[in-house]
Amino acid sequence: MTYIAVPIAVKDYDSAAGQIRLAKELAADMVELRTDYSPSPVSRQIRELIALGHSVGLAVITTCRSSREGGLCSLPDKLRVDILCSAAADGADYIDCEYETFIQEDNGKKITDAIKNSHCRLILSAHNFAGPFENIADLYSKINSCCECIVKIAYKARHINDCFAAFDLQRRQNRQSIILCMGDDGLISRLLSPKFNAFLTFAGIDKSSGTAPGQPSIGDLNNIYHFRSINEHTELYGVIGEPVAHSMSPAVHNAAFAGAELNKLYLPLLVRGDRQGFYDFMDNILARPWLSFRGFSVTIPHKGHAIEYVIHKGEYVEDLTAKIGAANTLIIGANGRISAYNTDYSGAIDALLAAMGCGKSDLHQRKVAVFGAGGVSRAIVAALTDAACNVTIYNRTIEKAAMLAEEFLCRYAPIDKLAKDTPEIIINCTSVGMTPDIDRSPVPAGVIRANMTVFDTVYNPVETLLLRQAKAAGAKIVSGLDMFVNQAAEQYKLFTGRPADVELMRKMTAQLTI
Repeated sequence: MTYIAVPIAVKDYDSAAGQIRLAKELAADMVELRTDYSPSPVSRQIRELIALGHSVGLAVITTCRSSREGGLCSLPDKLRVDILCSAAADGADYIDCEYETFIQEDNGKKITDAIKNSHCRLILSAHNFAGPFENIADLYSKINSCCECIVKIAYKARHINDCFAAFDLQRRQNRQSIILCMGDDGLISRLLSPKFNAFLTFAGIDKSSGTAPGQPSIGDLNNIYHFRSINEHTELYGVIGEPVAHSMSPAVHNAAFAGAELNKLYLPLLVRGDRQGFYDFMDNILARPWLSFRGFSVTIPHKGHAIEYVIHKGEYVEDLTAKIGAANTLIIGANGRISAYNTDYSGAIDALLAAMGCGKSDLHQRKVAVFGAGGVSRAIVAALTDAACNVTIYNRTIEKAAMLAEEFLCRYAPIDKLAKDTPEIIINCTSVGMTPDIDRSPVPAGVIRANMTVFDTVYNPVETLLLRQAKAAGAKIVSGLDMFVNQAAEQYKLFTGRPADVELMRKMTAQLTI
């Protein structure tokens, strides 16, 4: 079993006590008393907080972190060691001491003597907030051979690819340990702790109360990622993109997996950088079949990279996806065979037709303005040209618009020509207006008219500035949320081989947008 530990910044007794009670209400297993948050930790106060933790049914870790490894106090090592020894005597279930502190002078002997006649166990830790350790396996061996302890290693992930060294090490160990990657790029190392039977993972009471970068909230851990259900046999999926923090996909797909009682987990996969970063990530995944990744959703900016990668590997690309030239779905099959698909095509056209109350044949020769020339644009332009629409592509970089227009035999134009072109349908396929940049619209003011249909593929926020402008002008609007649910349902079918519970998906998106 992998425990959930909530870190408590001990600034004063009352606030720390309140957080301990709240941690219990939120179904934590442990609390970590970070006594280094207090300028002058008081033994009596720590003893009372330990007793409170036990009284509500929580195990207690006591830590007084060195400022060298992320602590917030400048107490000398001797005093910090004394605080830990007192906590062991006062009933703490675990004390956490830095390995570098433990091996200095007689600190190690003092700590081992303190826990010898108690039920307290020792966590020996090492932290690097600058990046990965030079040799994590060697560091683990040094700590592990030092004494009887639970080894904890935490380092800053500069890219999601830095997580794989932690996964490799966790897999090789035959005892429980704590190996975490900090920062947004390291989030998956925290979420996947149960897959490796790690000793614990840390989660904040809310998104703002973590004591290390990248800690999820305990609510997200339990409600979105179904942490208690993850085990070594859990199959993995996720959304690859930059950014991905705004994505509803983890909540929607995980709800669908849970509703169907499938042992599957969907993760946010922040893959920064260009094509090479994406290629390196995919190579790392395919080199580790024991991670059990089975499929991915792909979003900005990697839809083009995704299809290029599959072609580079000589694997299968669905005919429609090859025509579009971008993939938003990857499936990993037997022996690491990888296939590329695009569900944006049907997701977008179905959402547009439903909002307009017409059939595909009714789009014939409709004048459509498409903003953007990326992966979503490619799928939507393919769908619109298949329906014989009169499509014009507008893009900030006119050269990209020209290239896409040439592929699909349609027009392109600079944005300042839009007002004269008088389109009947406007579709935004850019990220303009997406959270957190919600006060921007890709369409110049005064262009939208009452007889138009305006479709924004951005779904977070649900009602973008563009859609508010369209509603104010009396135009018909199409939310990106409709496209999102449609394409997610198609992805779910590719992931599982069974139809999605679309109503459950819609219900989950409704809850997320309240």
